[in-house]
Amino acid sequence: MKIFLISPVARIDALTERMLAEYVGLLESMGHSVHWPMRDTNQIDSTGGYNICKANFESILEADAVHIWYDETSGGSKFDMGGLFMLVELLGMEKEIVIVNESRVTDTPAKSFFKVFRHLIEKRKSA
Repeated sequence: MKIFLISPVARIDALTERMLAEYVGLLESMGHSVHWPMRDTNQIDSTGGYNICKANFESILEADAVHIWYDETSGGSKFDMGGLFMLVELLGMEKEIVIVNESRVTDTPAKSFFKVFRHLIEKRKSA
């Protein structure tokens, strides 16, 4: 299975990076192909991020599943989640969606991308 992992890149702390590396390693040891932007998308981008966004969306399009390491502070993750939402909800593409760190997320605001993706996952399960 091809998996794209949405996760923070720019301001990631060492502990989160280590947990993500272990998660990616586990998926790959199970035979999955994982695109992890921190490792697999060239982060040096003279266009100011255009090439990064394009490369990530191309990989999301090709993926069978998208796993999300939810981080409310990650702008890049929110951008990728917005693209994923459009592909799945508005264009009807079939993608398995997993929130990897769901049990660690503290979700307090009335509206959040976490709530949006929980709703999307539940909606797809009941369909």
